[in-house]
Amino acid sequence: MSIEPAARPQQRYIAIAAAALCIASLALFWPGTAMYDTVAQYRQVLSGVYDDWHPPAMARVWALLAAFGPGATPMLVLQLVTYWLGLGMIAAALGRVGRSRSAVAILAIGLLPPFLGWQGVVLKDAQLAGALLAAVGIIGWWQLAGRPLPGATWVPLALLLAYAVLVRANAVFIVVPLLVTLAPRPIYPVAKLATGLIAVVLVLGIAPVVNHRLLRAQPSGVEATQALYDLAGIAARVPTSDTTGLTQSEVATVIARGCAKPFFWDPLGDEAHCGTTMARLRALPTATLYVTLASAALHHPIAYAGHRLAHLNSTDRWLVPFHWPSAAPPAASEPNTLGLANPGAGARAWEALTAVVVETPLGWPIAWIVVALIGLAMSVSRARDSVRDLATALLVSALALEASFAVLSIASDLRYHLWPMIATAVAAVLLADRAPPRKILAVGLSVLVLVVASGTAARVILPQPPQTYAGMLG
Repeated sequence: MSIEPAARPQQRYIAIAAAALCIASLALFWPGTAMYDTVAQYRQVLSGVYDDWHPPAMARVWALLAAFGPGATPMLVLQLVTYWLGLGMIAAALGRVGRSRSAVAILAIGLLPPFLGWQGVVLKDAQLAGALLAAVGIIGWWQLAGRPLPGATWVPLALLLAYAVLVRANAVFIVVPLLVTLAPRPIYPVAKLATGLIAVVLVLGIAPVVNHRLLRAQPSGVEATQALYDLAGIAARVPTSDTTGLTQSEVATVIARGCAKPFFWDPLGDEAHCGTTMARLRALPTATLYVTLASAALHHPIAYAGHRLAHLNSTDRWLVPFHWPSAAPPAASEPNTLGLANPGAGARAWEALTAVVVETPLGWPIAWIVVALIGLAMSVSRARDSVRDLATALLVSALALEASFAVLSIASDLRYHLWPMIATAVAAVLLADRAPPRKILAVGLSVLVLVVASGTAARVILPQPPQTYAGMLG
């Protein structure tokens, strides 16, 4: 497809706008906000000693970029440049085919406070969002024009997707569904599902080898946290069971101290709360823990399902109180002696705005899940074209990650849902080129209204939770 002469100035304006937004974002959040995880990773960069509690790929990339400047700034530049590059390329591709309003809407997505606010925090989730958006931008630039990807694009695309897979342990549930959905073969949904499942298993098997042998990260035992969390959750619901690996006295302590919290696993690892109680179990081989978990889940499926559903409700932020913690990004860096500084007053003002917005349905993952399901139903109901294929891939990747949280998730931070929310928003704009089927829209909007209404009622009725990390631990 050739570019119409009238479209060239429009593309140029879109590119200038995206570049200007990127520069403005850098100026706003400079030198980058550092959370607790950020400080821990930067300490590894400075020491040259890495472990796998946090993604070693991010720390290794940080070490490479440290030559361009100290602190978090090089990583802030990386995640914001890739973020706006991806959005800019998608917007420009839409402008090229005459969809100027959709192009503006794509750039507006980048300005949504929950998205841009978290992108100003130097963190693996922001790195993931940036890498994925840049990859999708490259794909969309060519696909929305109905053209195959040139060979020269495969190298940056492979690097971006490989980084995305390695920068978060659960990113495999994004990248594999995205690629399998976009791939022309296999054709049939069942074959695609089987291919995706096989690919997920392969990547999960390869990733530890890459982390430990190629990136030389020391094992930290992080892989045991899911099993410990679920075993404690089952034990708290079936205290008389002997299948969880916990003794009766340990179970009694788990219950008495409220160790099995739907919100997060952290009390189980904190020595002042429940860490000592879980120490014996934590010392077991990881394989043994997961065999024990499988046995406990099979013996007590209702308890296991109740525990997982309670956590899923928490992380999806549906029937939860007002001010459910860990939604808004921090306005200042974690106190440290490593030179990781605070951003200025502009960033603090933006994050204050973000703290307000995340209390609305824009900050509820459950609302975005419903929108993604509506979008997927609309997408598959239309004839195949480049827009439909890209939107479907985005929505499948978003919903696949959300589905994985039903089994693999131990915390409720909003940042874990950034990609599903962003991907859903982009897909919704892509699909806005034609009127949706009325029945799908009516049913979908009815479900969305019900979800938002029930979530609002929960926030009015339920008592507010503690607003500090220590309070949530206790």
